[in-house]
Amino acid sequence: MKGHLQLRQLEALSALATTGSISRAAELLGISQPAASRLLADLSKHLGLPLYHRKDGRLVLTSEVRHLMPEIRRVLESMDNISQAARNIPMGKAGHLRIACLPGFAVSHLPEVISEFLQGRPDVTVTIEPDRPERILEWIIGEQYDCGITDGFTGHPAIEERKIAIKSACIFPKGHRLEALDEVTPADLAGEKLIHDTIGSIYHRAIAEAFDRAHVKLDTLVETRQFTTACELVSLGTGVSIVSELDARTYQNRGLSYRPFAPDIPHELSLVRPLNQPPSLLPMEFLNQFEDSLLYLRSDLVGTARQMKD
Repeated sequence: MKGHLQLRQLEALSALATTGSISRAAELLGISQPAASRLLADLSKHLGLPLYHRKDGRLVLTSEVRHLMPEIRRVLESMDNISQAARNIPMGKAGHLRIACLPGFAVSHLPEVISEFLQGRPDVTVTIEPDRPERILEWIIGEQYDCGITDGFTGHPAIEERKIAIKSACIFPKGHRLEALDEVTPADLAGEKLIHDTIGSIYHRAIAEAFDRAHVKLDTLVETRQFTTACELVSLGTGVSIVSELDARTYQNRGLSYRPFAPDIPHELSLVRPLNQPPSLLPMEFLNQFEDSLLYLRSDLVGTARQMKD
């Protein structure tokens, strides 16, 4: 074999096989007839084989070349797929999305958002990695993940952040006396055993301050980092808790009820991405969709938005 095999030569051969004429093959490729002839001649030299012979006024591929055509067509199809995938990447329709998130989101809400996000994006794949906030920040700073969903974030020069304030709710077992209330205050929880966020966390400190202002003792029963764990315990009748309304709604058909908690103490989520990484359409579109999915739960928006899911 002489010279280098070129894609354009294979395209010329495929066009010849389709049309049976060098002039029509050239027209199909959008090139001149001499250019098409030259491509076919160079391909013949490279393969060391005659490409065609004339039969009944039509150019017909030789048996040796017909044997090669399935492989040639596979190569051309693969190149078309690569070109299409390259066109899809800037449009956010192809690529791989790496998401780090709090463990609770890996089993609730996030799967639904991802399922909707992947509709119409057949060439997009996703990695979901749940872990604690400290690890998520390490991954985002190190640009190991495209975006993250976390809480308790206080800022970092290498991280871009969007804050989302989610309303809080008091959750309790079905049939509990608190079901008679329109909203639950610290005074209503006097004497109740509480399952709550980790002592010292931003969210727990805000709740503890609300109890202090109301002169009500916060009676700890279980301390847990995960709202999903608190929801599971409450659904088993273990106690009551104050969690994000997102989690409360997720578990309301699993043995618990909830009411809005007053005063309003939002649970602040942070959607984060590496600041030094050039913005990519795929993670930006995902973050926009995730943010939109929480519109009806945001504490900083008017009630009309919240009614969308009620």
